Amino acid sequence: MTEQARTPIEVLEAFYAAERVYMAAGGASAGASFDEMGATLSPDVRLHQSPDLPWGGEWEGYEGFRGWSIEMSRHFDIVDVQNATFLESGDQVVILCDLRTRSRTTGESLTAPMVQVVTVQDGRITEFRPFYWHVPDYAQLASATPIAKR
Repeated sequence: MTEQARTPIEVLEAFYAAERVYMAAGGASAGASFDEMGATLSPDVRLHQSPDLPWGGEWEGYEGFRGWSIEMSRHFDIVDVQNATFLESGDQVVILCDLRTRSRTTGESLTAPMVQVVTVQDGRITEFRPFYWHVPDYAQLASATPIAKR
């Protein structure tokens, strides 16, 4: 199946698989290749992250997204979208899922609900907009501070 023939959901599944491998391999600091993840992205991709996260803000273009992946891999050795339900409408996909992360520093894990709105055009991801369940938990996990039990 060619890049152009892949459905938006197939593109997202390829992205998530590549993201798991990249993080597990240690990210850029360990020499992991960004190529597989990058192959799913439009050169003009935009990633909108909550400004309350250590990796928050706007990440634009292929190099911007690569910068985000470097930042994430500094904090986490696991970033894994699990139990995904895909709701597709035209070129947009809403993903209802659980996000599992594990701190590279402490080994502490967090699995929490997450929603993403992703736009896929011409077989490439053009926009990511993730919504985390409880942003302070991710900030704590990234800072190697144990997450308080609620």
